[in-house]
Amino acid sequence: MLDESLLDSPEGLAEADRRGLLRGAAEAGARVRTAARHAAEAGVGDLKPDGRPRAVLIAGPGAAATHTADLLGTLAGPGSPVVRLAPTGVAPAAGALRWELPGWAGSVDLLLITTPDGTEPSLSLLADQAYRRGVAVVAVAPAGTPLAEAAGGTHGLCVPMATAPYDHEEPLAASSPGVFWALLTPLLALLDRIGLLTAPPEALEKVADRLDQIAERCGPAIATYSNPAKTMAAELADALPVVWTEGTSAGPAGRRFAAALAELAGRPAVVAELPEALAAHGALLAGPLAASADPDDFFRDRVEEPPALHARVVLLRDRPSGGLTAAPAARDLALSHDTPISELEPEEGGELETLAELIAVTDFAAVYLALASGA
Repeated sequence: MLDESLLDSPEGLAEADRRGLLRGAAEAGARVRTAARHAAEAGVGDLKPDGRPRAVLIAGPGAAATHTADLLGTLAGPGSPVVRLAPTGVAPAAGALRWELPGWAGSVDLLLITTPDGTEPSLSLLADQAYRRGVAVVAVAPAGTPLAEAAGGTHGLCVPMATAPYDHEEPLAASSPGVFWALLTPLLALLDRIGLLTAPPEALEKVADRLDQIAERCGPAIATYSNPAKTMAAELADALPVVWTEGTSAGPAGRRFAAALAELAGRPAVVAELPEALAAHGALLAGPLAASADPDDFFRDRVEEPPALHARVVLLRDRPSGGLTAAPAARDLALSHDTPISELEPEEGGELETLAELIAVTDFAAVYLALASGA
């Protein structure tokens, strides 16, 4: 059950936030600036690339690496495929995970290693393996860790991860906003330098500014009625989020939101991109999860009986209201099954800015849902 009174209690939220999730979300803009500075100091701006790599391989543990690969692949487009190297192993622990280079990887490819830990033995071995096969290596990891030393020892480049003092107080959640931006930002700067995408320093500064603006709009001191993240958290209290995205860069934001809901708030969610989402989830909205599926729900004892779980559509869009869009069809499908719908569309700006806004608002929403439900 969601404690909605907690949403409007900044002191209560701070007390419940034992993992520093709100701080990570609020400081996302600062993390971007610090990470961009670390990338510049590590020499990313001085690189003289010989050309675009044939493929970009990304290795790292948890959701942070998954989301980073997803977003970079979307922004880079088909020019150089971005491939995440999924780990194997018997447990999601630093010493148990294993990564291997694909057999075709060679001197025309680029390996990116991202981790908020840096003690994974297999990632250090992966850097050595890449060096022996001529694959260029760039790592983003905490300074002084075995991985940072291994990347430097193989003539690779290691960018120190932007951290905060409280990062060392509690284990870092892979979906934490602070972890995500600290790992992503140096790689944006790197791939801009080698021509895979457009993320110059001024664009990263605009991303940081947009994240600061969202932190002001969605912070714990802002009341629920005027706070889009708290409003979304309250709307999803007893719902199964059906996340639909429209626009190229909204896809990674939707997939990250679903993962954050699961990891941070312990809530399941389904996600798909429009217009295919209408066919993929049409039966779901018409089934037992539809709001109209239980006509007796209105008469249930709301004190003694837990609420029934019903679907709620969350529509994330990164394109203007005009032009070719499947949004009207999405609204019609949801409303035809009495399914409520929440919509989020960023203010105008560059692709990175609008994507950052979608990610930041949904990150805050997942954090509020986690804190207010005691997850």
